[in-house]
Amino acid sequence: MATPEASCYTVVVEDGSEMPSTQDLRSALQKGSDEVKIETLRKIIVATSNGNPQPTLLMPIIQYCMPSKSKQLKKLLHFYWEVCPKYDEAGKLRQEMILVVNAIRNDLQHPNEYIRGATLRFLQKISRDQEILEPLIPICRSCLEHRHSYVRKNAVFAIYAIYREFEHLIPDAPELIQTFLVAESDATCKRNAFVFLANCAMPRAVEYVSQVYDQIVALDELLQMAIIDVVRLDCKNDSTHRARWIRIIFELLTAPSLAVQYEAATTLTSLTQNTAAVKAAASTFINLVVKESDNNVKLIVLDRLDNLRAKHGHILDNVIMDVLQVLSAADIEVRRKAIAIALSMTSSRNVEEVVLFLKKQLQKTQEQAADEAPEYRQLLIQSIHVCAVRFSEVAASVVHALMEFLGDANNPSALDVVSFVREVVEKFPALRPAITEHLIQTLPDVRSGKVFRGVLWILGEYVETVQAITDTFAAVRRVIGEVPILASEQRLLDEAGGEDGEAKEEEMKEAAPSSRPKVLADGTYATETAYSSTTAARLEQVKAAAKPPLRSLILNGDFFTGSVLASALTKLVLRYTELDFDTKQANALRAEAMLIMASIIRVGQSKFVSAPIDEDSHERIMACVQTLGELASRSEVHDIFLRDTKSAYAKMVAGQEKKAAEKRALEAKAEDVVQVDDLINFRQFSKKAADDVIDYDEDVGRATGAAEAQEDFISNLNRITQLTGFSDPIYAEAYVKVHGFDIMLDVLLVNQTSDTLQNLCLDFATLGDLKLVERPTVYTIAPHGFQSIKATIKVSSTETGVIFGSILWEGADLSEQAVILNDIHIDIMDYIKPAVCTEAQFRSMWTEFEWENRVNVGTAMADPRDYLKHIMASTNMACLTPEGAMSGDCDFLSANLYARSLFGEDALANLSIERTGAGMITGHVRIRSKTQGIALSLGDRITMAQKDSKPSA
Repeated sequence: MATPEASCYTVVVEDGSEMPSTQDLRSALQKGSDEVKIETLRKIIVATSNGNPQPTLLMPIIQYCMPSKSKQLKKLLHFYWEVCPKYDEAGKLRQEMILVVNAIRNDLQHPNEYIRGATLRFLQKISRDQEILEPLIPICRSCLEHRHSYVRKNAVFAIYAIYREFEHLIPDAPELIQTFLVAESDATCKRNAFVFLANCAMPRAVEYVSQVYDQIVALDELLQMAIIDVVRLDCKNDSTHRARWIRIIFELLTAPSLAVQYEAATTLTSLTQNTAAVKAAASTFINLVVKESDNNVKLIVLDRLDNLRAKHGHILDNVIMDVLQVLSAADIEVRRKAIAIALSMTSSRNVEEVVLFLKKQLQKTQEQAADEAPEYRQLLIQSIHVCAVRFSEVAASVVHALMEFLGDANNPSALDVVSFVREVVEKFPALRPAITEHLIQTLPDVRSGKVFRGVLWILGEYVETVQAITDTFAAVRRVIGEVPILASEQRLLDEAGGEDGEAKEEEMKEAAPSSRPKVLADGTYATETAYSSTTAARLEQVKAAAKPPLRSLILNGDFFTGSVLASALTKLVLRYTELDFDTKQANALRAEAMLIMASIIRVGQSKFVSAPIDEDSHERIMACVQTLGELASRSEVHDIFLRDTKSAYAKMVAGQEKKAAEKRALEAKAEDVVQVDDLINFRQFSKKAADDVIDYDEDVGRATGAAEAQEDFISNLNRITQLTGFSDPIYAEAYVKVHGFDIMLDVLLVNQTSDTLQNLCLDFATLGDLKLVERPTVYTIAPHGFQSIKATIKVSSTETGVIFGSILWEGADLSEQAVILNDIHIDIMDYIKPAVCTEAQFRSMWTEFEWENRVNVGTAMADPRDYLKHIMASTNMACLTPEGAMSGDCDFLSANLYARSLFGEDALANLSIERTGAGMITGHVRIRSKTQGIALSLGDRITMAQKDSKPSA
């Protein structure tokens, strides 16, 4: 007979120490104890799996290891019989294997049930060796009647393995196993027997299911799972029992086992598209999510529910409230997934119920003290935001409820509320008066500078009546306190001292002798007196006193909010002059606004603030003062302040709506569109074998070619790396192909000599988060011959990795020779893909990530936009900055870039460049990530890309 095909084995343990010689191994087997024999046999098994079989040790192992009664040694012997060379060079069974077969026969008749069962399991692994198995068939059959279930269940699978490979050895196996199944009482044995029938004799399996049809619900979990598999396979073959199978699957939806429920629900949706069946399966999935404690299982089931919803559309809209019950889970990812599914199922018929439920959940978060409460609250606010924007009928009912959270201590939640209110007030003009009135009343409760800026911008843009403008000014006076700020703060300082001129003079006299040197920050000396210490303490006391919220922010150095306040007051005054012709009142408001602005600038230059005012805020506030003082009567100023900013925001909202509409249209387009002249394919009419089961989605993928990756020959050539030189004895080149988390190296070796190269070994090593999965075997290459070797390397993170190695072989004189290979650098661009995130998410990650790499930009490219496109193409990053924000001709450009790796790692970048007078582009790129490797690798990539002055196509 011919030599059977060699099996593939997995190396479990490999000792890094040097392998003992054959003589040492033989001596250890002959003279050692059972423990020494176990360790020696383990080394022999590893060496055999690695390509060093050592056939001379077969007889010593039979002679000295087989007689032992150690169960561990017997188990190792099973591993060795599996990997040892059983055939000689002529393809005939070795004579020594007769002794092995006899030993296996004795173990199959051993009184110990563990040894019998372990030996039966071993037979499943050597099911391709017919000459070994043939004498053991009668004993395997007799093991089906053993008293212990461990032996019987392994005997079933042993017969299954033998029947699958050599049906003629046990031709009556189906009848034998069917008889065994009817008489068996153990659940595991019945399941194994049923699996045999399902794979080898499907009609008999269907017959058995029909016999136990009424008892299926009460059967064991394992057998129920096997029956579900048989039902799925039988229905794929156009079974006449489909109606009965659907009924039993319906009953299994309420089985005690959650695994059975999941499989039954999944199978039910593949058997029928009936509305009742789809709803029953969805309810089962929801019930599983609620009952299951493992968060990973919850996410998997929610993914299955989401796929079901995507296929069946609005059929599942009625179970949306059941989906929202999943929010009782504690894990935020499960909640986020459940809300995403619920929002996709929301329609005009159920949106009011959904929003009411979300509002109740939002109220509960205020009572919770858990760490996840702020994040969950933010998620709920964002969900309500989506519902209100999509369905205008609920916007009025939720906007006032959400505005109660403007004073929330959790800054992200309050910012989401401001974003929501700003969008609602732009899209629904009828709601503007009530919203602005509520914002005016809520203004004293706001504590965050970012929230203040959002609220002030809304009030400046959308307060449109005379009464509302005066109310806004009154609210601003309450939150900023007494003005001028500097004079009132100085008066508080004087009152805190409470001294007249004589008392101050007394302090000066007493303080003179107590002066002492003090080292300043620059290293010089200064003199500190008791008087100065007392004054500093009073100043700190004044700063720490309770103040109105907006005044407190300005004194703490938030002058950006002060500039937004100045802009909002300017808009209100200009709008008041358009609405009311009362010049006296208009001038009073103008004077009050200018006083507040000047007060902010004065106090920003004083000692009462924690940091002096910055130049940008100073310039912005002074521009507003100048506008109110000199330019208020000019029409173009009214257009800039009152109409241009509002129209810019309206364009941004319209752009967001357009993107959302395009996304929805793309999703709708993905659905099957049937043309009138398309051929109709009836899958039921096609003939398939019993074991040819193709899932519907997989079938469509094959038909459309979506499942097949198209490869370009030129791109393949670009991935070839030369490993050795043309003048080396061996020429080697490698084709590097990336498969998700694995790297496949296809190495071509060419023997350029006239000698036969023996024991040639290609040895690879890795640097970075790369791991070699398997070692290539030893080869012999004929003169001027070729050899193709494949190696797989596992990748665990997105970092630049290096693969290096050497080629070792024995020359004509049996001397060892070697060639060192060129290094292979793995390109991380294969693992980085463009991605999109919101501005808030980008800012949050930018603040959180600790690794930053700053790359200076210096290129001969003349157009900043071309350089941006060049960087995007080189780094596989997506630009988050809208196109409208970069429109126009300007010498400056700033943009945010974002990408994600296959491992879920985020990469952020900020590009800030300008065009110099010489026509060159200068600036820098700041890259941030959670891990150092991505930041450094992307920085190197950008540096290399700058050498190419031409932008990528």
